[in-house]
Amino acid sequence: MLPYPFLSLSLVVMWLLLNRFSIGHLVLGSLVAVFAGWAMASLRPEKARLKKWYLLPKLCWFVLCDIVKSNIAVAWIILRSGSRRHKPGFVTVHLDIRNQFALALLAVILTSTPGSAWLEYDSNDHSVLLHVLDIDNETTWRDTIKNRYEKLLLEIFA
Repeated sequence: MLPYPFLSLSLVVMWLLLNRFSIGHLVLGSLVAVFAGWAMASLRPEKARLKKWYLLPKLCWFVLCDIVKSNIAVAWIILRSGSRRHKPGFVTVHLDIRNQFALALLAVILTSTPGSAWLEYDSNDHSVLLHVLDIDNETTWRDTIKNRYEKLLLEIFA
């Protein structure tokens, strides 16, 4: 009946704090809390299954190193903006990952790295569209994503 009892109780209390206390508001707040709990239960994702969780520190190290390198590269582009033009562009990468948690983690990794942003994921052909601040070679970007991140994520979530 109440999949999230603490959430339901909190919603009833909040409802009563925002409105005057009456039996009608108590009943209405309780109904809202019960339906909100059911709505939250329907949004509950499945549990993530990590096959090789011990590879997570390696992934974190790769991400940390790449974020530092990207910060330096973006700072260099900003500092030298008058002498050299950077070439922004879009890259489409076809992915082998199907796990929703691995895809979400890859999206966080690519977006948190300065100079790149995950724009769109096409679930029909399993490709991601990225915006890159300075794209010298699209093949290098594809290889980095496929061989550095996707390969490791496939091992972790396989």
